[in-house]
Amino acid sequence: MNRQIVVTRLPQGALGPEHFELQEVEAPTPGPGEVLLRVIVMSIDAANRSWLQGATYRDAVQAGDAMPTYAVCEVVASESPRLSPGDLVLTEAVWADHVVRPAHKVQQVPRVAPLTHLLSVYGIAGKTAFHGLMQIGQPLAGETIVVSAAAGSVGGYVGQIGKALGCRVVGIAGGPEKCSYAVDQLGFDACVDYRAGSVFKALRTACPDGVDVYFDNVGGEILEATLNLMNERGRVVCCGAISQYNTTTPSGPRNLPGVVVVKRLRMEGFIVMDFARDDAKAQRALQTWVASGQVKVTEDIVEGLENAPAALIGLLAGDNTGKRMVRVGPDP
Repeated sequence: MNRQIVVTRLPQGALGPEHFELQEVEAPTPGPGEVLLRVIVMSIDAANRSWLQGATYRDAVQAGDAMPTYAVCEVVASESPRLSPGDLVLTEAVWADHVVRPAHKVQQVPRVAPLTHLLSVYGIAGKTAFHGLMQIGQPLAGETIVVSAAAGSVGGYVGQIGKALGCRVVGIAGGPEKCSYAVDQLGFDACVDYRAGSVFKALRTACPDGVDVYFDNVGGEILEATLNLMNERGRVVCCGAISQYNTTTPSGPRNLPGVVVVKRLRMEGFIVMDFARDDAKAQRALQTWVASGQVKVTEDIVEGLENAPAALIGLLAGDNTGKRMVRVGPDP
């Protein structure tokens, strides 16, 4: 038998445990050209919530579907000459103990210690931070970078990369503990607590020379406040909008397109796959910064497949620090 978690019904508003169900189904069997995979660790991302709202850069998730994810897996059985039992792969998967995938659609990965780094600093989180900041933000030494969700998986790496490049980095996070973490542990120059009052006023104080690059993970009112502080010809990297995923009444920003025109700003959205051609470059840079201590790796690992719904619900509420994952099985 195989455990999997399915979406029982699509949420209207806040996501809750009632939208998921743990089921036991027949174990999958690989056909020609396919591999049977044992799921080791799954990525939990804010984007998972957007997949429940309709088609995005991938097909919409429907009621009755097993919840999609990205995961590090071990090959258990192979019907393809490409892969052998015991190989490790990174692939699209679902919330389950085992999945079957076409062999040509999985990426064989090296054995690194710990394997969770393949989903955090060397995976989706690290590559998203690197590509978005370097390709779209294009920061120069001495410029000011602001990043929202600064204690999250992507935001923490954005800030540390910015510091490694010689920039002033200001984070935005929820609560004094997360702000202290961003400054004391990750090396941010300052961090604004968006729960403590006016984000605009606090950010204006923290950024006396304005904002050159804004890496946006949240959208909404925080995006609106930051746009008003952008310098002329600033760059806005649109990575996510977590403040808008779990509501039926989206808000802000109200200052578009006027502020973009007046300040000659450049706003660009992206997904990490857009820059896959430069993944090797990102990997080399991240490995160098990790080895030198300029980038610290923080991982937030929830144990057990059955706890995946709570892990995602909590992520949307901001209860994670660093890259959130769910461990389904042991490392080989």
